[in-house]
Amino acid sequence: MQHESPKSTLDLFGLDLTFNWATVLMVIITAILVFVLAVWCTRNLHKRPTGKQNFIEWVFDFVRGIIESNLAWSKGGQFHFLAVTLILFIFIGNMLGLPFAIVIDHKLWWKSPTADATVTLTLSTLMILLTHYYGVKMRGAKAYFKGYTKPFLALTPVNVFEEFTSTLTLGLRLYGNIYAGEILIGLLSSLIVGNLAWGWIIGVPGLIAWQGFSVFIGTIQAYIFIMLTMVYMSHKVADDH
Repeated sequence: MQHESPKSTLDLFGLDLTFNWATVLMVIITAILVFVLAVWCTRNLHKRPTGKQNFIEWVFDFVRGIIESNLAWSKGGQFHFLAVTLILFIFIGNMLGLPFAIVIDHKLWWKSPTADATVTLTLSTLMILLTHYYGVKMRGAKAYFKGYTKPFLALTPVNVFEEFTSTLTLGLRLYGNIYAGEILIGLLSSLIVGNLAWGWIIGVPGLIAWQGFSVFIGTIQAYIFIMLTMVYMSHKVADDH
């Protein structure tokens, strides 16, 4: 079932800026949850990790493996904390809209922030901009921009255009998967709310199965986002690209 988003428009220097307050709220909640999880898991650290420390160390080791599959650790190690923060933010954001939705006055207030294209495209744009920044910083401006002329000068426009397509595909892939999943969960929930016998027969098993599948999809999408980010980063900072 579709619901309106709680939006308002702000006139700033003659520009009409529209804010989706549900998205703003969910981004803040996701950031807080990531912060709380990180603090909770890293309190009272021990040489022999147990419990929650095992979890956060596993996340760090997992992300390190992603980085090392694309970059030498001497170059990629500086992106470790960035990648860990990003994968936790995206994973938690993907999961928030799965258990339930909160609708007040026909306005959807609780959802996954990554089900909003503005959020995912902002994340992808920031990551692509970071690859450019570190490419120039680590290789020098001359060597970096010379890379756009490879393998030959005529392909320069194609290489430049690829930066825009990379941004779109990185953001829209995440958005499309999470948004479609929440739409289907809403449709299955509406069958149950309809109080029809066949609605319960179809809706309850379908909802359970699809939520389980959505957890899998949300996890995979967080992994893919980080993997592609590190792939793009390696293309910019490695001298052999």
